[in-house]
Amino acid sequence: MLDPRIDTFLTVCQCMSFTAAAEELHITQPAVSQHIHGLEQLYGAALFSRQGRRLHLTPAGELLRSTASVARSDQQAMLRRMARREAAGQQVRFGVTLTIGEYVIAAPLARYLKAHPADDVQVRCGNTAQLLALLEQGEIDFALVEGNFRREEYHTLVYRTQPFLPVCAAGHRFTRPAAGLDSLLGERLLVREPGSGTREILERCLAVHNLEVGDFAHLAQVENMHTLVSLLRADCGISFLYQAAVDELLERGELAIIPLAGFSVEHDFTFLWNRGSAFSEEYARICEELAAP
Repeated sequence: MLDPRIDTFLTVCQCMSFTAAAEELHITQPAVSQHIHGLEQLYGAALFSRQGRRLHLTPAGELLRSTASVARSDQQAMLRRMARREAAGQQVRFGVTLTIGEYVIAAPLARYLKAHPADDVQVRCGNTAQLLALLEQGEIDFALVEGNFRREEYHTLVYRTQPFLPVCAAGHRFTRPAAGLDSLLGERLLVREPGSGTREILERCLAVHNLEVGDFAHLAQVENMHTLVSLLRADCGISFLYQAAVDELLERGELAIIPLAGFSVEHDFTFLWNRGSAFSEEYARICEELAAP
């Protein structure tokens, strides 16, 4: 089992506050400080530094965080396997982002379940940031995400490359002729919440043109993808979404692609799991099976 001080350290990394970590762990703040000091003595390096009131990981702390996160995740996976050692099949826990969960994962998951009738499968949905946190905490084995992530921390397998499209209701009337991104700023933008892959990709696209979400005349932030698409169909604004989320509505003529000059964006849907995991080969096999055409 992991040193209990490691759990304290990882909680501090999550909260970036000794006080908040103590509340989370239901121990005193001096106990948190003692655990961190003990680890610093053990490894002979400072794990945190302070700039004013802000807490930061040192390079040594970052190395310990990435290594300890994998160890904690593998421990959780090991415990689940030990609890099922007499059961047929295996337990598979993975996460998907909301767009993928609602529009993409059903077909590959159906194939997997039919091929492995003895397996128990749990699928968690959340935005990219939430899924990466679940992976770090050992709550899921791997994830299929659309957002950006620190590639050096994960093994990856690209599932599909998706066009990222500017879309509106088929009969939408623009405040200005739709020519470039700046011509859309008078519109109401329908957008996902911060932390979602769709929102992050949009923000990066806008930043290339020295724009941001707040530059649009009106904004509607919606966490549920079905609700956002329904608002789009009802002509309540424009949006930027992956083709998988709107393909059927585009084919039926309910939505239309906004013809922006020079706008051509694609992004990967990517399987990822902790780099260095003892179960890496197993996760790779499952992801490869899910990704098969």
